[in-house]
Amino acid sequence: MTALRILAEAAWPDPEARGPEQLPPLPGFSASSFNPLVAETAERCLRARHGDAPAPGRTALLLASASGDLATARAIEEAAADTARRMPPLLFFQSNPNAVLGHIAARWGLTGPVVAICPDRPPPPGRVPQDALDLAELLLADGDADQVLVIAAEQAEQTDEDADGTDRAVALLVTTA
Repeated sequence: MTALRILAEAAWPDPEARGPEQLPPLPGFSASSFNPLVAETAERCLRARHGDAPAPGRTALLLASASGDLATARAIEEAAADTARRMPPLLFFQSNPNAVLGHIAARWGLTGPVVAICPDRPPPPGRVPQDALDLAELLLADGDADQVLVIAAEQAEQTDEDADGTDRAVALLVTTA
């Protein structure tokens, strides 16, 4: 495999921010911070490289999340348990990762493949799982894209007493070295 060259990177929360950050709302996505987390981290990374949208060239999107959208999964579980309540259509959780990637692709004019994967376990905060980087290399080697925006996103587990309650994501815009 060839090595990757990082063109831009971004993180949520910003390690240099003064004070707590609030994720901006993402129209059309509800019940969870997962989609705004992915979208904002992608925006920061793409802006760092390209300024304003659109992004030139063929850019693939690759989302890696070991836990996925925890808040939407919880909302679906609660709605399913309440037989008198109708399932909200926006909580069709299997489509959420692809939907937010589609939102990013449309906003930035990205024309490469869109892929969402689930690594075995989350990487350390601020890191992208190795299998996501390996897949990015394959997308580039196959000629499917000129660059790949790799996003690793994990929501904080609200029931974990050891967690600090902060959703975290990192994005790397990569190409071949």
